Amino acid sequence: MPRRGLSRATARFSASERRRAGRRTPGWLRQATTGTGMADKREAGKSRAEAGAPDVVIITGLSGSGMSSATNAFEDLGYFCVDNLPLTLLPTFARLVRPEDHNRPHIERAALVIDIREGRFLREFPARLRELRASGLRAFVLFFEASDEALVRRFSETRRPHPFDAGDGLLQSIRKEREAMSDLRAHADQVIDTSGHTVHTLRRLLVERFGPGPDGAQMRVQVYSFGYKHGSPHDVDLLFDVRHLPNPHFVPELRDLSGHDRRVVEFLNASSEVKETIRRFTELIDYLLPLYKREGKSYVTIGIGCTGGRHRSVMVANQIARHLRRAGYDASAVHRDVGKTRRLRAEGGRRKAVKK
Repeated sequence: MPRRGLSRATARFSASERRRAGRRTPGWLRQATTGTGMADKREAGKSRAEAGAPDVVIITGLSGSGMSSATNAFEDLGYFCVDNLPLTLLPTFARLVRPEDHNRPHIERAALVIDIREGRFLREFPARLRELRASGLRAFVLFFEASDEALVRRFSETRRPHPFDAGDGLLQSIRKEREAMSDLRAHADQVIDTSGHTVHTLRRLLVERFGPGPDGAQMRVQVYSFGYKHGSPHDVDLLFDVRHLPNPHFVPELRDLSGHDRRVVEFLNASSEVKETIRRFTELIDYLLPLYKREGKSYVTIGIGCTGGRHRSVMVANQIARHLRRAGYDASAVHRDVGKTRRLRAEGGRRKAVKK
């Protein structure tokens, strides 16, 4: 049976998820959960090694409560995710995360989905969890739930059958599953009520709590130069047109060079329009990227276009990528059309020679 989760169109989770900062909850999660000031945010942003973040996150809960969305978020955070791993295989999987021979390849961190599909094996969960922790692994159990009303609405809107449905109706199936999962819920380190959240707010919550924080893994930014004459790209998040800038193509000694060449860069930097354009572009990008990251975006592509994609867009893309690297982003510049104009001109010359 396929993994239960939320459709993007119908998902609704609770804006105030249940915080259980009990004795079982590690300090790293309490710090990331309870603080709202800058000091708390800095504490939550410590490296995973310093904070003792989990090696294995066990995702469990009620069908339709958002486990699929949570799994997607953990995948984007770099976790090795396994859906519906049989509990009997948990010790074997633990050896892949923490092998006896540390020189062997191993999984850095993992997220496992265990749900009602385990059936009668769920009663083994407490013992398996103890074994997992006894092996030295830091295991953290996340239990997702939602109100009966929210779950009924989700299943009704998606028109998918409830995995616990034995002909008693949807509401009764939800209540039976809730009762069947109550023992597993009691072993959770954190219970998240998703009744009023959206997919995006749940993702943001998990990224903020289990992600490496603002000083950890960087957002990847690709600055992509191109020429409009060769077609506009369709896969960019931000698109800037620099055809208003002075064009080195009309300077004979610069025409055959590119935006990588020092003389072209100096020519463009001599223009106040170029400097002001780059300043305003980077100012807007600096403002937008943290907002994109807050929404859970891991990759951003910025398109810079000029006429041929050889001079202006290349130079501007390089400067913006350099600025972003200095700002701490994993930024690179990719130049789609930098060699096309020269190739097309050479091919045109060969065709003329053949005709003669």
